[in-house]
Amino acid sequence: MAPLQYIKNVVTLELEKEKCSGCLMCINVCPHNVFEFREKKAHILNKDYCMECGACAKNCETGAITVKSGVGCAAGIINGILRGTEPSCDCSGSSCC
Repeated sequence: MAPLQYIKNVVTLELEKEKCSGCLMCINVCPHNVFEFREKKAHILNKDYCMECGACAKNCETGAITVKSGVGCAAGIINGILRGTEPSCDCSGSSCC
């Protein structure tokens, strides 16, 4: 079965690789295999696989991961409806989320 994907380009997940300690907790707790481990650090394999549950951020010992739990899909759908466009949430520089 292929990994589940939600609405493209709306996930609020961010990873600051320089803060990553390589503890592997994000990989252990992520239900959708969003992360992979290489070069002694976590990397986002596919951001669109994220369902924004927040488990990775809650378990990240260094604060390298941030995510607004549950926001991306809802905001993407609402903004698409309001703007008459495809579901999308470009939160850079706006207050959509």
